[in-house]
Formats: sequence, C-alpha cells, structure tokens
Amino acid sequence: MRTHTCNELHHSDIGKTVTLIGWVNSNRDHGGVAFIDLRDRDGVTQCVFRPETNAKIAEVAKTLRHEDVIQITGEVELRPEIDGKSTVNTEIATGSIEVSVSELNIINRSEVLPFQLDKEINNEDMRLKYRFLDLRRPGMARNMKLRHRITKTTRDVLDEDGFLEIETPILSKSTPEGARDFLVPSRLHPGSFYALPQAPQQYKQLLMCGGIEKYFQIARCFRDEDLRADRQPEFTQIDIEASFVNQDDVMTLVEKLLGRIFKESIGADAPVKFDRLTHEEAMNTYGSDKPDRRFDMHLTALDEVFANSEFKVFSGALKAGGCIKAINAKGFAGASVGQIDKLTKAAIEAGAKGLAYIQARGAEPSEWRSPITKFLSEGELAALKDTMNIEEGDLVLFGAGDWETVCEVLGRVRLMCADMQNLLEGNTELNFLWVTDFPLLAYDNEEGRWHAVHHPFTRPVKEDEEKLKNGEYADLRAQAYDVVLNGYELGGGSIRIHEADLQDAMFTALGVTEEEKKTMFGHILDAFSFGAPPHGGLALGLDRIAMLVCGTDSIREVIAFPKNNRGADLMSASPAEVDFKQLRELYIQSTAKKDKPKPQPQPAPQA
Repeated sequence: MRTHTCNELHHSDIGKTVTLIGWVNSNRDHGGVAFIDLRDRDGVTQCVFRPETNAKIAEVAKTLRHEDVIQITGEVELRPEIDGKSTVNTEIATGSIEVSVSELNIINRSEVLPFQLDKEINNEDMRLKYRFLDLRRPGMARNMKLRHRITKTTRDVLDEDGFLEIETPILSKSTPEGARDFLVPSRLHPGSFYALPQAPQQYKQLLMCGGIEKYFQIARCFRDEDLRADRQPEFTQIDIEASFVNQDDVMTLVEKLLGRIFKESIGADAPVKFDRLTHEEAMNTYGSDKPDRRFDMHLTALDEVFANSEFKVFSGALKAGGCIKAINAKGFAGASVGQIDKLTKAAIEAGAKGLAYIQARGAEPSEWRSPITKFLSEGELAALKDTMNIEEGDLVLFGAGDWETVCEVLGRVRLMCADMQNLLEGNTELNFLWVTDFPLLAYDNEEGRWHAVHHPFTRPVKEDEEKLKNGEYADLRAQAYDVVLNGYELGGGSIRIHEADLQDAMFTALGVTEEEKKTMFGHILDAFSFGAPPHGGLALGLDRIAMLVCGTDSIREVIAFPKNNRGADLMSASPAEVDFKQLRELYIQSTAKKDKPKPQPQPAPQA
C-alpha cells in the first residue's frame, strides 16, 4: 500500500512518484493550499495539496483532521524558498522535501481525539485508557523500538555464546519462597489451583539437571504485590542459567550482554568490567545495596568520635550495640525548614526516631546551627569537624541506632539531598556496579523465623556450608550478586545449590516441614539426587533496563499495555467480574461484598 515510509524520502528521491500511507499529524491551510504532515511509525513527511494540481482533492484535504488515515500519491519535490527564506525543517529527517499530492484515498476517519498526541499529557489514567492512541506518539514509538532492540541484542549475544532459548510453563505450582502468587483455578481438578510463575527459578534449574547446560528465556513473570513506578504485577525478565560456571563466569557474560545492549540501542559505552562492592561495603558507604555512585556524600562512621559522649541519643545507640553515622551534604547548609522537615519525615519512615542535623553557617562550631551541638563537648565538635571535613555551607545529617536501620535511613536521606541539590541534573554517566556477598538468611522478629534473602536455592559460600548444615544460621554469606546501574538494581543471581542434602538443610533453615519438602519441592530434590551439575545464573529486569535505556522514570513508559498504579487496565476495564456460570464451572463462589442496589421507586397502582 506504499512505496516508502514517512521517514525515508530525501534529496535523492526528488522527481520520483511515491505512495505514502499513515495518519494525519497536522493540517494547515495557507491561502487555498493545504499542507498535511503525514505520520507513520517511522516519521513524518509534509504533503502539499495544490488546487492547480488537483482542485477536488485540495478541497477534500482541508476537511481532514488529526488521526484520519489516508493514502496519497504524488511527486517528491524540493521544499521551495519563500521570500528568499528557506522552508527546510531541520527537526525531521524528511525536512528538505515535500510531496506534491495528485491522488488522495481516505482510508478511515477519526473521531475527535480525547487528547492531542503532539502535546504532553499529565493525566496518566487518560493515556492508559486510550493506550492505542498513546502508542502512536513518537516518544512511545521510540520506546517500543528500543525495547525491541534490547531483546534482539540479548538473543544475538546469548546465541553467540551457545545458549538455547527455551520456554518454561506459565501454569505452575504455588510455593512459599517468594511474593504472593497469582492463582489460577483448575476446572479439570476441582479445588486445585495453578500459580503463575514469579520467575522460572525451579524450571531453569531442572533444565540444568536435564543437561541443557546453557539456557535463556525472555520470561513473563507474575507477582501479586504492591505497585510503584518501576514495578508491575506482570513483568519480563531476561532469564539466564548455565552449568559448570562460577560467579566470575556469570558476571563476565552479563557485562558483555549489558555492554552490547547499551551500545546497540543508544550508542552508549559501558565499561568492559564493572566495579565490585560487597553488600557490607555498599551499605556502610552508601546506605543502600543498590547505590547510586554518581555523587559522593558517603556515610561516615562516628563511633570513635562519640565513644564517650554524654548525648543520650548517641551514647544509648552505642550501649545497645548500634552505631553512629553521618553524611555531609556539601554546600546545603541553606536547606529550608520545609526541606529539613521532608528529610526528617523520610528518616522516620525508614525507621528512625528523628533526624539530627548541623547546618554549618560558618567555619567554626560556634557558628553552626543545630538542635544537638549544645549536648556535645568542644572536643567532640572538633573531632566531628575533622572527621566529616565540615566547611562553611555544609549540612551534616546523623543516624544513630542499629546498623541496618542507620544505613537504610541515611541511604534514603542521601538520595533526597542529591535530588534537592540537583546533583544529577544533566548527568549521562553509566555507573555500573556489582554488589556481592549478600547475607544468605535474614531473621524476621515478628514471625520468629529465618527467610532467604534472595531465594531458597541460593548457595552459601564454601566456608559457610557446614554452618548451614549444623543449624548455625547467623551471618551466613551467599554466593549471590546483583548488578546495579545508577541506583537501580538491573538484576540479581547466584550460584545455586545442586546437592540434595545441602538443599534439604536450606529448607530446614527456612522452617519448611518434611511434608512440605515432599509436596512442594520433591521434584527438585529428586532431580538433585540424580547427578545434578553445578550451575548458576541471573535474571535481568527487561522492563527496568528498557526504562533506563529510554531515559524515562517509570517502566509503564516502556510497556505496551501496562497496568496503572492500582493494578488495573483502564483500557480493557480489567480486572472485571465474571459470569456466575464461569465460577460454577470452576467450583468457586465469590465472597466479595457488593454494594446492594438502591431500591427503585415503584409506580403508583392504576385506579
């Protein structure tokens, strides 16, 4: 239906007769001559309807409106000069030419649009309701192209390394090791349910047991959890697993893959080797296990400075076995009362009781403004100044308490300070990082049990294997690793357990009963008992990678049909109620309370 797209006509095509098809992007009437910008997925071409060329279609062209679908045929011409001035549009690839139209075919008329496609739309719900229109916008079309480029590059790189793309089941089994499952009732097995996979974790390990050796999948995953800007109930992973590999092998492969993705999608260069930090180093230095290192503002330990302090907040933290840390937001002493309040609120939300601070309005402690300096000795203030390198204009923010909470609090406050100071404005750096040596287990005080920090198939470091088998669960380290970019976790993985006895010990640590081991994990324990190979891998978040490649701050911008922040698809009005007959076939009865319909007034009886 066309000879060219709307983005490929140039000087070399002048004099050719061409046929284009697409949507009316704009329509302008200049003294009887109609100018229409015709748009398709690839770009825009200016089409001119002159009365002297064809008076009838020139009149019809004036009636066209935005998003009408039309097909035109005409001759490619050089854009003319008007009053000695060039009319070339340097903003578009076809800006030096136009098509003088001789034939017009109106394929489909458009209703009045709910919003203009060439303008910013602040109402995201409106965009999602009319997503089929939103996808026509050039920015969204660009995002979809870049996402395609990411998946194509992924397949190319992994194919070159001998990986096989294999699909794993969508209808699976509910297991207790992760977030809440989405459940699917079975009509053929009344009272039984499938679970949609949170990840293909067990299946990819079973593929290794099956001798596949190198597997990958662009995998759809499902988690019934609360939403945010970079989280969806259904999402996509680049899932990778390999046999006979160690941690360095997996990291080298992922460094190569991510380097190619960013190079081939947007031409950006990533480092050949990524820096590495242990989990403990990342938390101690940045207060985060996915640190943004594009600005300094490190956490500094102050236990020695305040070892003998009479300030109860600090002394109490140390006596309880906790710690004292602080960050120096250089040049931010002028933070407003409102900004300090926001930082304090964030600290409290992260688990702190408050947020102590010092505004260095001058170089000396006597010139500092703070609610806590009156409780500190001259020696402590002098040592604090040296340790934190406090200069006039700095803002120092403190955390005191247990190590994990202090790191979490100051990590969050650190990011807020950077945002308030616009420290990353215009920053295009790609700061990749590996975070390694995560804790294997974490203790939940409320539930009184241990949880896997990553998942229950993660292998402990060699030195800690016997401790796990012997029931010594505190401070175990995992052969686990996360890859981070600019403060976002792109993905995580581990070397897996491949022996039945070690896996059994891990389940015991997690409180999985013998019966649960058999019913929920019997298949994988069986597989491990038949010569399972050592293996490991990683899963990358495709949506999050695409978000960063496209330069957006929400994964909804890189997903064709996402759910909104309430988990709803406004376009198709889902989730939705289903017919009672469908529920009956599945042996399900809804217990959801519905609003009773209001009684309608009855007509008066006839005489």
